[in-house]
Amino acid sequence: MSTVTRGRPNVGGGLAGTLWLLVVLLPVYYVVITSLRGQEGFFSENPLVPPSEPTLEGYRLVLENDFGRYLLNSVLVTAGTVVITVTVSLLAAYFVVRADSRASRLTYKAFLLGLAIPLQAVIIPVYFLITRARLYDTLWAIILPSAAFAIPLTVIILANFLRDVPNELFESMRMDGAGHLRMVVSLVLPLVRPALITVAVYDGLQVWNGFLFPLILTQSPDQRVLPLALWSFQGQFTVNIPAVLAAVVLSTLPVLALYVLGRRHLVSGLTAGFGK
Repeated sequence: MSTVTRGRPNVGGGLAGTLWLLVVLLPVYYVVITSLRGQEGFFSENPLVPPSEPTLEGYRLVLENDFGRYLLNSVLVTAGTVVITVTVSLLAAYFVVRADSRASRLTYKAFLLGLAIPLQAVIIPVYFLITRARLYDTLWAIILPSAAFAIPLTVIILANFLRDVPNELFESMRMDGAGHLRMVVSLVLPLVRPALITVAVYDGLQVWNGFLFPLILTQSPDQRVLPLALWSFQGQFTVNIPAVLAAVVLSTLPVLALYVLGRRHLVSGLTAGFGK
């Protein structure tokens, strides 16, 4: 008769995890309750105690100051960048894995080299190229550089997933007369769907929170995205901190929804992509 033995509970690890959870949640809690305060209550009440008279005045001020336009710009930039990145990266990863030639190996090394180039180091050449292409102060000025810097990591993740696809499946489709495009659409896309969701969520979060490209490559208020708009709200509502934090809360809601939809694939996909 076998007995099941249980290890001693890790009290120290549990306490450390609980402490870290509190450290992470405290700023979120502060931002949410402060966004529900009035301007007077922010200076007179305890900052860690829920407001005695909650108000949505800060949210009203934010929504009345072109927040919808900034939100739409961020959605367009994020969606455009993710579509370009995923499409180009999937085709590049297919070439890297299936070509098995010197050119494909050099291509893969070039993408690895792209990971070592910091964005801040090339912002001046990027600005020069965007102005020469007459794209300055447009949403394309944010989309194209963002996609370019997102492609190397995306290719590496997708290539590692494609290496797990059995070669027999490709050979079977080739014997049936399928070309490369059909194999990508009918075989690769269904099999690497978790990887595609992973990179789409990850790249979308990076672009949504991006600040440097919108700051340098756009100028007019009509082209502002949410991170840059939050900075402008901070200048506009200099003493109205609840309004600034209300803008922060509203800007994080789409990101939170995206994470909830793709959370199951994000961690597993990234782990598999870097585990080789």
